[in-house]
Amino acid sequence: MSIDTRPVARPTSPVTRSRLAAARRRRKWGNPLAGLGSLVWLLLVLVPLYTLVSSSLMHQDEALNGEPLAVPTDPTLENYRTVLDSGFSSMLTNTAIVAVATVVIVLLLAVPVAYVAVRTRSRLSSLAFRTFLLGVAIPAQAVIVPLYLLISKLGLYDSLPAIILPTAAFAMPVAVLILSGTMRDVSEEMYEAMALDGATPLRMLWQLAIPMSKAGISTVAIYTALQAWNGFLFPLILTQSEENRVLTLGLFNFMSQFGVNVPAVLAAIVLSVVPIFAVYLVARKALVNGLMGVGGK
Repeated sequence: MSIDTRPVARPTSPVTRSRLAAARRRRKWGNPLAGLGSLVWLLLVLVPLYTLVSSSLMHQDEALNGEPLAVPTDPTLENYRTVLDSGFSSMLTNTAIVAVATVVIVLLLAVPVAYVAVRTRSRLSSLAFRTFLLGVAIPAQAVIVPLYLLISKLGLYDSLPAIILPTAAFAMPVAVLILSGTMRDVSEEMYEAMALDGATPLRMLWQLAIPMSKAGISTVAIYTALQAWNGFLFPLILTQSEENRVLTLGLFNFMSQFGVNVPAVLAAIVLSVVPIFAVYLVARKALVNGLMGVGGK
């Protein structure tokens, strides 16, 4: 005699049936409140961007007397031409040099520091890691006077290194935090397997830790580039000549140079935002993936 092992269907209660029906409706129609909130947030982001671009294409009288959200009746690129003729390309080049150099310095230092903090269990490495994290709580404004004196004593005042070195130093704590969280996600078995093959710590860093931490490295690179691109305090205090002027300081000077020429100022803002915004659009996926790995296991 065969035994029927098929599961016996149990009667579903009315409460359970109603919950299942509600779940099916939610899957069908989605979450209207979340969709409405996303739409509101999208408008909050796009409206200022639209106003910025449209106003930069207006004439002076139209920008001052017209509606903020109006479409330009006679679009013109004269405002952009005015900005480009005011030394904008030189400031853009200086800002790019500062951003690239800062990213290179931070990656060259933060990657091995994070690796040592993750792989070493000594008190010295733990103390060094906590010291780096302490830098997150120290604002640049609190040390700008001694930093100015130090840069002056080193003979670096009014030069691009005077901007690059402090910017890299203040980006290091967050960089070490992100990279250490990413490297902790690399399994211990993979390190042990390479150690059994006779790999040195330097080889494990180069062939295992760095390839497995590409998301964190990309996040650090983007974050550091944003910090360097948008930095204002260090260029303001540590430089003074026009040949070492960066975009943020140039925008500050444009406000007085162009006076009430609002479209020209907005055109300068658009030109300064486009490069770093393009970098963010290309690497935003790596940025999100790297930030999700902060904290590690």
